[in-house]
Amino acid sequence: MSNTRSVAQSGVNSVASLYMRQVYQWMTVGLGVTTLVAWFVASTPAVQQVIFGNSLIMIGLIVAQFGLVIAISAAVHKMSGSTATGLFLLYSALTGATLSSIFVIYPIASITNAFLVTTGTFLAMTVYGTVTKRDLTAMGSFLFMGLIGIVIAMVVNIFLQSAMMDFIVSCLGVLIFTGLTAYDTQKLRQFGESAPLDDATALRRGAILGALTLYLDFINLFLMMLRLFGGNRD
Repeated sequence: MSNTRSVAQSGVNSVASLYMRQVYQWMTVGLGVTTLVAWFVASTPAVQQVIFGNSLIMIGLIVAQFGLVIAISAAVHKMSGSTATGLFLLYSALTGATLSSIFVIYPIASITNAFLVTTGTFLAMTVYGTVTKRDLTAMGSFLFMGLIGIVIAMVVNIFLQSAMMDFIVSCLGVLIFTGLTAYDTQKLRQFGESAPLDDATALRRGAILGALTLYLDFINLFLMMLRLFGGNRD
């Protein structure tokens, strides 16, 4: 009886490990696409002028990003694996185009440092979310409310232009997205334990949705770190 239970648990763990491996692989690909596009736009003044010199194009890119996130999150179960993957990579490229402005605003050393700190923090929290036995569900609800709060505060601060509020929002943002990384990792790991190993399409769609979730955690954590420690160009 114990041997049967052990074999069953081993099978669950192997499915979860395969699923999470695909999640991390696609997340890494997405971050790579974002980095390459951001660097290309920042290094090409003509493209930069087209994007940032026309407010309608910039607004269009931002709207397209939100639309893609909603489409992937809400309808991924209806898509083919290739469609879900293509939309995720398109979203990553659009994010790279809009994020290219950081190369103008911040010194490359600040961007590098923020990226390294973000990577270390992300890895630590995703490992914690994987190995902890603590149920992080309650923490997730609290963090989601905090996320809504900082979004509202950021909108308000557009008009107030308060340096102190910007600092507080950045600090809270780092804490919130650090916590969300652990929470989302645990949630994805639990989903992976019941992932359909015999359905490659469903597994790919689930992996893409998981990759998008952790990608968003990483990007937002990086931006909060950059706001907090970056230091604008002189």
